[in-house]
Amino acid sequence: MSEHIATAFTAARAAGRSISHYPSNPPNTAPATLAEAYAVQAAAIARWPDAVAGWKVARVPGPFAAQYPDERLIGPAFAANIHRPVAGAMAQCPVFEGGFAAVEAEIVIVVAQDTPAGKTDWTADDVIPFVRSMHIGVEVASSPLATLNDLGPGAVISDFGNNWGVVVGAEIPNWREVQTIDVETFIDGQSVGTGTAHIKPGPLGALAFTLNKRAQQGAALRAGDVISTGMLTGVHDIRIGQQSRHVFAGCGELRVQITKAGG
Repeated sequence: MSEHIATAFTAARAAGRSISHYPSNPPNTAPATLAEAYAVQAAAIARWPDAVAGWKVARVPGPFAAQYPDERLIGPAFAANIHRPVAGAMAQCPVFEGGFAAVEAEIVIVVAQDTPAGKTDWTADDVIPFVRSMHIGVEVASSPLATLNDLGPGAVISDFGNNWGVVVGAEIPNWREVQTIDVETFIDGQSVGTGTAHIKPGPLGALAFTLNKRAQQGAALRAGDVISTGMLTGVHDIRIGQQSRHVFAGCGELRVQITKAGG
């Protein structure tokens, strides 16, 4: 079953097309456990021709916590989908027409060095030496399946964590001295959400979770990997042709143009 689901999602992504239902048998039956979901994710990564260049991190929603007993989940970010726009430029980010598409303001961490294998008890304090830099950022979430999020974390994990882009913006040079950053997201000029980044429990906690999860999977992080650490102002649906702007108080802003993913 893992191979069938992975093949269906990767084929749809490669072709730039949507799919009408979760490709299980029976249809719309998401993986029931974390182990099953990550098995599908691993099979899909093995099929994808691009290199994994980082990871997205998201919280497991409360209603699903009993079924999927992890605080967070991860999904791969591929090299071609890491965007580093020059100052003032707008990142061009594709999404799947007819599928799921959203933007999320996030803090992005760039990993300083390869991480040791086997350690599975990382904390937010432990990971600080592995932070090369911290940046304002945006995750572009997109899947060929419009209802992916509705099916829960098992479905999200299985389809690359619902990721199709990480925008790495300006560096936050004084992140060690900063406790919080206020953030606001706009779509086509209209404010759609506000929030606050709490550096230690948020981004650093997300990095610790990613290290622990990858170690449990028998892998490690590499120098230069980008970690998109979780949404700050909400998950904001967006359509092809729309633009978003993400303002990080005292740190700068990022702009994203949404384009159509091609085959």
